[in-house]
Amino acid sequence: MNQPIVPPQEFGRRADDAPESIATRLRHAFLHHLFYTQGKFPALATKTDYYLALAYAVRDRLLQRWISTANEYTQRGSRTVAYFSAEFLMGPHLGNNLINLGLFDEARAAMSELGLNLDDLLYQEEEPGLGNGGLGRLAACFIDSLATLEIPAVGYGIRYEFGIFHQSLVDGWQVEKTDKWLRNGNPWELARPEWAVEIKLGGHTEQLRDEHGQLHVRWIPNRTINGIPYDTPILGYRNNTANTLRLWKAEAPEAFDLDVFNRGDYQGAVNQKIISENLSKVLYPNDEHVEGKELRLAQQYFFVSCSLQDMLRILKGQRIPLERFHEKFTAQLNDTHPAIAVAELMRLLTDENRMPWQQAWAITQATFGYTNHTLLPEALERWPLALFKRVLPRHLEIIYEINARFLDDVRRRYFGDDARVSRLSLIDESGERYVRMAHLACVGSHAINGVAALHSELLKQDVLKDFYELWPKKFSNKTNGVTPRRWLALANPRLTRLISQTIGDGWIKDLDQLRQLEPYADDVNFRAGWREIKRANKRDLAEIIRKRCGVAVDPASMFDVQVKRIHEYKRQHLSALHIIALYHRLKSNPNAEMTPRTFIFGGKAAPGYRMAKLMIRLITAIGDVVNRDPAVRDQLRVVFLPNFSVTNGQRIYPAADLSEQISTAGKEASGTGNMKFAMNGALTIGTMDGANIEIREQVGAENFFLFGLTAQEVAELRAGGYQPYDWYTGNPELKEVIDLIRHGFFSRGDGELFRPLVDSLLQYDPYCLFADFQAYSDAHTRAGDAYRDSDQWTRMSILNSARTGLFSSDRTIREYCSDIWRVQPVSVPMLSQDDVRAELMSY
Repeated sequence: MNQPIVPPQEFGRRADDAPESIATRLRHAFLHHLFYTQGKFPALATKTDYYLALAYAVRDRLLQRWISTANEYTQRGSRTVAYFSAEFLMGPHLGNNLINLGLFDEARAAMSELGLNLDDLLYQEEEPGLGNGGLGRLAACFIDSLATLEIPAVGYGIRYEFGIFHQSLVDGWQVEKTDKWLRNGNPWELARPEWAVEIKLGGHTEQLRDEHGQLHVRWIPNRTINGIPYDTPILGYRNNTANTLRLWKAEAPEAFDLDVFNRGDYQGAVNQKIISENLSKVLYPNDEHVEGKELRLAQQYFFVSCSLQDMLRILKGQRIPLERFHEKFTAQLNDTHPAIAVAELMRLLTDENRMPWQQAWAITQATFGYTNHTLLPEALERWPLALFKRVLPRHLEIIYEINARFLDDVRRRYFGDDARVSRLSLIDESGERYVRMAHLACVGSHAINGVAALHSELLKQDVLKDFYELWPKKFSNKTNGVTPRRWLALANPRLTRLISQTIGDGWIKDLDQLRQLEPYADDVNFRAGWREIKRANKRDLAEIIRKRCGVAVDPASMFDVQVKRIHEYKRQHLSALHIIALYHRLKSNPNAEMTPRTFIFGGKAAPGYRMAKLMIRLITAIGDVVNRDPAVRDQLRVVFLPNFSVTNGQRIYPAADLSEQISTAGKEASGTGNMKFAMNGALTIGTMDGANIEIREQVGAENFFLFGLTAQEVAELRAGGYQPYDWYTGNPELKEVIDLIRHGFFSRGDGELFRPLVDSLLQYDPYCLFADFQAYSDAHTRAGDAYRDSDQWTRMSILNSARTGLFSSDRTIREYCSDIWRVQPVSVPMLSQDDVRAELMSY
């Protein structure tokens, strides 16, 4: 590491550059930041210092594009997508930025010249856990695609100080620990305190008349909070576009009360700081108690109010009239969490800017689009009126007014249909009164979409049926997608090299080009190369499993993987029942022929979701028994990899042979893990649910292991009086499985440990595990048989990957742009230092 320290230089790729010169400039920039930013020299530097030095060197390259992009958008007054999401599960930035800059190989070479391993530095990055799962990861994929497609956009959310919890396993139970992702700072963000906004909460309202006799409402809050924006550049793939992810941090207007401190009340002196900063402290506070509910509602309001005020600032700065707000911005509500934005924009327009109601409502509806992400009624947010009034008194009045005008229209349209009026009302009047946030989003938006073909149809038929009948033209489907930059190019470099050597690298930006791989599925040499890459990825994952779980797994066995949020409808416990069935078969018949399998689970249960935690405990208990039994050691292994995250996903998806997508039909909105697995060549065992249907259509029914009831069959089963106990007594293998659990075989004789789970299945089985058990078992038999023919399995794997073009988030974003947002790409020319100097001189 004895290298000269030199000033930072521009080190991006140019047409006349040799790779050596790029690596050299990158190395110089790295050393500069190690010395001047980290204040370290090699003898004192840690791996974290090295990571941060490289991150700052790469960020320098991003900033030129970021400034150029902001300048171009400002000069043009470009129509801009504002993507509102309570979650942005971005994953580590460094590797993704190197991929998008086209500097990954050069960075590896530069670090190697300094005696450093790039992979070691990549693993030092603290992952921002600013999301719970698919919702936040989808938002991250979308803003990656927006930048790659050169669409002007800004992502708006919350800069949680502590993200989704860090999961560990203690005695097989999930234990939540604080996610301190900011402990070493965040080199990718820039604070923008000059653009802080004020947020009001609580209090009451007053009516007053202006000098013209017009009645207006003034909100008198009982507390105010400042929202501070933190900006992260989001780079497009090999272009000059760098859009902005703007996350808001809550701060007290006065963080320290000197007078109170001097009176000896040291805790009281910082009380306002503590209370205010709670708003952006934790992702999804536990809302089992009323204080948690109030905090969660205040969080949602905080970030949408900050964001809308920021959009008004941009509008003013670009000298665009307020009446053209909806022409400058199109705002997408990512699920119901940001739905309060409808009422807040109305407040800002009518109360703060004195715009007439009808004009403000037309602008509001023209601004917002609403994406629904769930078919579960309990996930459609509702807030008790009393709680809502305490937190947002003015917004409740606005919602009442929106509702009154809306229901007047409904009564005229459906004369005498009081039941329909009640169903459509923004206020749930049955029992305790609630504000229905999904209803508010539907009424206040010009477009409503689901996220998979089946999901969108079920929204029309069930969850939002009345709204569809009222406004059928509002509804459309936008099947989700994932970015191939992170989930293939970065996550699976071996496969990326093989594909690019075979068909070129255009597929990274146009995933449909993977179709060119189809003829190679019949090429013996190509199949051999594909198979060896899968083996290598499995060896890597096996080593991770050995280190983290203390379990040795055979890379030659079928890696059967289910990694996702733990929830009953996702049915991880169906897989657990099947594993017990396999174990029972092997113990009953030691000579039984069975394809060796390694079952790999991962995912987090919500801290207050007791049944999901019990499901994790069942899986780990099965693993404890199976993995210690020498009689089945060569044929069956079960591991639960703790703390599933984007980082861990990048190591798991490329190593999977079989992807478990086994949710109850009609319950999963889309799923995106299924797409990541298929993109990396895993075959799917799954139900006709969510995007599974479209994956099966694309990859071919012969390359997909289908099982289970359809959504219609589930509904008919329920309507006919589903009796899970009859299925239990009618299937001898299922009965043996359940009885092993009931009698404490997997809990050291404790028959009570898993009793809540067993009783729920025997008495209710809300997600039809028993009804699907035999079909699931049969599908696994087919998958096991297919895996034995390694050549044919490899062919199926290649075709799965080759046919995933539809599931790129680039395709999804193009559909949003053309059908909902009506926004066009803007090509960004790179600003030079001379351009900046000339602009400064002009002021």
